[in-house]
Amino acid sequence: MVAPLIDEAGLLARLLAADPAARQIIGIAGPPGSGKSTVAERLVAAANAARPGFAALLPMDGFHYDDRLLGELGRHARKGAPDTFDVGGLAHTLARLRARNEAAVAVPVFDRNIEIARAGARLIAQSVRLVVVEGNYLLLAEGDWAALRDLFELTVMIETSEADLNARLTRRWQDLGLAPEAIAAKVEGNDLPNGRRVIGQSARADFRLRT
Repeated sequence: MVAPLIDEAGLLARLLAADPAARQIIGIAGPPGSGKSTVAERLVAAANAARPGFAALLPMDGFHYDDRLLGELGRHARKGAPDTFDVGGLAHTLARLRARNEAAVAVPVFDRNIEIARAGARLIAQSVRLVVVEGNYLLLAEGDWAALRDLFELTVMIETSEADLNARLTRRWQDLGLAPEAIAAKVEGNDLPNGRRVIGQSARADFRLRT
């Protein structure tokens, strides 16, 4: 059965209408370049505009393995594939956030300008009611990733055409100054195959959102 469609306004209304005393952790998944980061950022900003301090953002990209480690593993060329992330670290962080028994939880944030995750770059306070997690593989029904599904109160899959994904990913690498041949290698050899894996191997989300 196909998940129902929802728009950003409807999703925000649903999240704000939930039990104000409980913490919600929601997962926003989608292929690279689908716009999930932008959707998640807008959702957090809108929630905090309505209720200051209500929401916080946790990007999955903060759990990238370091480039040096990826080089040692022979996986640097496939950076962004499921096995290049610390899925166990993400699961433990989500468990800490669900327990909500610490004053704050420090989480890593990926710095795209240097292509490296920065440890302890953001604090999610105990008072936060909504944690929006975004990433490619949050619903991937493979290996250790499959266990993440039960850590979310609600999940959303971002839908975008492959043509739009190609254009956005190309523009992303152009903005970082890569040469055309390097961009083609990254998009065709890594980003789009990862995106097809997300589309084909992810568990059903609670909702779909088109960008």
